[in-house]
Amino acid sequence: MPARRSRTSPGTLLSALILWLACLCALPAQAREILLVSAEQSPALQDFAQALAQRRPNDQVRLESPENLPPAASLDGETRLLLLGSGALNWRIASDDAPPALTLLVSRVEARQVLGEYKPPHLSLLWSDPPPVRQLQLALELSPRPQRIGVLLGPTSAFLLDELTQAAQRLGVELVSELQTRAEDSRPLRELLGRSDLLLGLDDKQLYNAQTIKGILLSAYAENRPLIGPTAAFVKAGSLASTYSDQDDWLETLDSLLDESAEQWPDSLYPERFKVQSNRQVARSLGIDLQGDAELAQRLAEGEKP
Repeated sequence: MPARRSRTSPGTLLSALILWLACLCALPAQAREILLVSAEQSPALQDFAQALAQRRPNDQVRLESPENLPPAASLDGETRLLLLGSGALNWRIASDDAPPALTLLVSRVEARQVLGEYKPPHLSLLWSDPPPVRQLQLALELSPRPQRIGVLLGPTSAFLLDELTQAAQRLGVELVSELQTRAEDSRPLRELLGRSDLLLGLDDKQLYNAQTIKGILLSAYAENRPLIGPTAAFVKAGSLASTYSDQDDWLETLDSLLDESAEQWPDSLYPERFKVQSNRQVARSLGIDLQGDAELAQRLAEGEKP
């Protein structure tokens, strides 16, 4: 007698297919190597690398110095490069053909000094400085509202003037500027303070640094002029307020970008999430009515929504 064929019901096939798909989805995603490159190996950067590794347990995250690495072009093309600072950026652009990279801890002025107007392919710049337009909007949240905002520019930050001027026009405020070409020349700052209600600082380290900030603040407050920015690091020194993005904000941004294809990475980006830090003592001494930091950040964020 011929043997009978065993027959499998459609329901059994469907159950087996569902079980197979469930097992497939349970498999861990293919691990990627995320290589953080920094010329400095500070505890803060090591903490950042560790925090990123905790957010991405399926990836291999390591922190290296450029001097311990081969040329970027010799790395595996699937490696995700995170460049921390201008030293790492210089190492990356020395190779014409290298894996795509995300660059952090570089301001727009610093990038201009390193790259000029050259835009290397497959390089995304995640700016470390606060967006100048966001800083301008923060200034306009103060009471009394400034009508004339002064901006001191240096040779390496002058390229930001057009962007700020256009933003000021949209916001209905007058922007006045002065160019300072020599650090020891205080005349541009004095003239600027005489023509403005508030000083908007840019993250230009040739103008704003540990050696110059005391003199700038003394000159500004002698004229009863507050200083916004240039970064949150200057608020403790006596700047009135600044926007900033902390480590959690950056990790959130990176986590999203690292899940995307490198071809989808933007040419440049500011993190969407940010906070405000202010100096309440300075506000009181200048007679400025300052809202709470969280409320200020919320108002700015709402104003940036499309």
